[in-house]
Amino acid sequence: MTGPDLALLRPRLPSPVQEVRDPRFTRHGVRLLLKRDDLIHPELIGNKWRKLAPNLVAAAGRPIVTFGGAYSNHLRATAAAGRLLGLPTVGVVRGQELAGLPLNPSLARCAADGMRLHFVDRSTYRRKFEPETLAAMLRAAGAEDAHVVPEGGSNAPAVHGCQLLGEELRGRADVVAVACGTGGTLAGLAAGLAPGQRALGIPVVKGGFLTAAIEALQDEAFGRRRGSWRLDDRFHCGGYARTTPELEAFAADFEDRHGLPVERLYVAKLLSALVALAEEGSFPRATALAAVVTGRPFP
Repeated sequence: MTGPDLALLRPRLPSPVQEVRDPRFTRHGVRLLLKRDDLIHPELIGNKWRKLAPNLVAAAGRPIVTFGGAYSNHLRATAAAGRLLGLPTVGVVRGQELAGLPLNPSLARCAADGMRLHFVDRSTYRRKFEPETLAAMLRAAGAEDAHVVPEGGSNAPAVHGCQLLGEELRGRADVVAVACGTGGTLAGLAAGLAPGQRALGIPVVKGGFLTAAIEALQDEAFGRRRGSWRLDDRFHCGGYARTTPELEAFAADFEDRHGLPVERLYVAKLLSALVALAEEGSFPRATALAAVVTGRPFP
């Protein structure tokens, strides 16, 4: 079986780089650049495109099974890809208690795009990549022959897809920063940058496990750690999908200043972190700092 022709979706690649003048950076001699991955495709946005595209090719026409919570943007992007390319998709959703209840807007969008939703209890979900548990899930979902994409879309093909993001930014910035959920985007980004460029990851989850996860992804994709990268895990606002009134106010203010819609769970945390780091003097004067806009607010 052959894979889908992704060129039919007309992605905007390379995505544009936009410089914004913001006194919170300029007074420290820092240039802020926005890598507008949110403009790659209207439905497969940002790192969702970069991580999904190689997996869509690897699926070679087979159904795609992937995983997520009830509000997963990854599930929504996968469902949209299935609709656009005519591929069957199955979403394994964390939370058996959700079965039979009215679908929330996120899951309703997945279903409208043709994704079959398979709800599992939280204990089983935590064991989803144990071979026996995964096999049982695929049988129950009627998708034994499917191409399996992990939660968040981070695997070796995704890392190679995100490597292109780093390559697009060669020579454009000294430091490239990105918000991190499962680590695949940073793993590929760092590998694609040129020598002398540095990647900075801002985790949106707490727990301190991402360093090991990113190292494992790079080892799977490249056989070793690649690129110069580090994490700063102070800016997750309490954990994934959590925000604060201060973060909401920051995002609204950034939108007003620059006319840019700011996605709250990833992008707002990234930009807020960069403002704080600039105030701390973390970036030498004359630093060109690129922030990857990995998504935008879903309607």
